Amino acid sequence: MVYERIRSLRENHNHTQKKLAELLHVSQATYSRYESGALDIPIQALILLADFYEVSVDYLLGRCD
Repeated sequence: MVYERIRSLRENHNHTQKKLAELLHVSQATYSRYESGALDIPIQALILLADFYEVSVDYLLGRCD
C-alpha cells in the first residue's frame, strides 16, 4: 500500500522522482526502488514524506484514508 500511495502523491503533486530523492537525500534510483516496492522505505524517510505532503504516516502506510 505504501508504495502506491507515495507514487500517487508524487504524481498528483507533479513532482519528479528526482525531486523527492533530493528531499530524502538518496539517489533517484533508490527512490524509484521505494516506489516499486523493491526496497523498504526507512522510517525517517516515511516521516519526511508525510511532512512534505502534509499527511500522516498512517495514511502512507495504508492504515487510514
